[in-house]
Amino acid sequence: MKRLIHAVTIALMVTGAAPALAQGAKTLDVIVFPGGFNWPIWAAQDKGFFEKNGVAVKVVPTPNSQFQLKGLIEGKFDIAMTAIDNVIAYSEGQGAAKTDVEPDIFAFMGGDNGFLRLVAAPDVKDIADLRGRKISVDALTTGYAFVLRKLLENAGLKHEDVEFVSAGGVMQRYQALLKKEHAATLLISPFEINAEAQGFKRLANADDALGHYQGLVGATRRSWARENEKELIGYIRGYTAALDWLYDPANKAEAIAILRKNLPNLTEEAAARSYDVLLHPTKGFTRGAVLDVEGVKTALQLRSQYGEPKKQLTDPAKYLDLTYFDKARKN
Repeated sequence: MKRLIHAVTIALMVTGAAPALAQGAKTLDVIVFPGGFNWPIWAAQDKGFFEKNGVAVKVVPTPNSQFQLKGLIEGKFDIAMTAIDNVIAYSEGQGAAKTDVEPDIFAFMGGDNGFLRLVAAPDVKDIADLRGRKISVDALTTGYAFVLRKLLENAGLKHEDVEFVSAGGVMQRYQALLKKEHAATLLISPFEINAEAQGFKRLANADDALGHYQGLVGATRRSWARENEKELIGYIRGYTAALDWLYDPANKAEAIAILRKNLPNLTEEAAARSYDVLLHPTKGFTRGAVLDVEGVKTALQLRSQYGEPKKQLTDPAKYLDLTYFDKARKN
C-alpha cells in the first residue's frame, strides 16, 4: 500500500510525457489542469486521432483557473479544457482575474460531470464537523467554489461558518490537504484515490448531491473558432474518437499503458483504479463529449445564487455554440 501511495503521489505531480507533434499538422495550444482527466487527449495523441484530423495538440498545464482563463481570453492559448462555470463567470464579468480584452469565450463540447469529491482531513467526521475550519478552493468566485458552497449548505453550514482559502488548482489543493494546511477541499478524480489511501475522508460526491452538473468543457474564443473552424472540428473529432477508443473494453490494457506513459510513476494497480473511476460506464467521461444542457442549467443556478455582482442567469445558449460539435459529428 505504501508503494501505491507513493507512486500515485508522484504520478499526480506530472502533467504527462510530451508526445512528438504531427508533421504538417497545425499545432493547437490546449491549456489544461494537470491530472489523469487529460486521458482522452493523451489517447488521441498516442493513437494518431488528432493527426488523422489535421491537427496536433500541445498540452500546457495551468497552475490555476485565473491563469488559464486570462490566457485563453487574451489569445495566448487556443483551447482550454475548463469548468463551464469559468466560461459563465468570465462572460458575465464575474471572473477572478482581470483581462486586457473583453471576454468572448464559449463552450463547444462537453467533457465530464466534474468528478468532484469533497475530501477532508482524517479528524473530520462529517461535513458539519467543518464548522470553523479552513476549506480550500481554486478561486473564491469561480470554478467549483459554488459547488462546494452548495454541499456545505445542504449540510447546514453557511458561508460564514467556514473560512474559504484560495489555494490554486487541484494539484495545489491536493498537496495542501495532504499537509493538513486546510481541513477539506474539492478534489477531482483520481486525486481522491491517494488521499483516501492515506486516511483522508470522502465526505460527499457532488454528482450525488446536485444531479445533473456540467463540469469540464472544451472552450475557446468565438473569433478564433471562426478563423480556425477546420482545426476546431479536427480537435473535436480527435477527442471524441479517443473517448470511443478508451471506452472499448478491448483496449483496456493499451489504454492503461497510455495513462502510465503519461504518468510514468503510476503503478499498474493505481492505473487500474483510475480506469474504473474515469471510465465508469455511467459516471465517467461523458460519452461522445456530449454537452449536458441540464448540467449547464445547474451551474447557472449556482452562479445565480452565489455569484457577485448578483445576476439571474437562466439561458445556457448564451455560453454555448455547438455548431462546430455538430459539424464534427457528421461524416
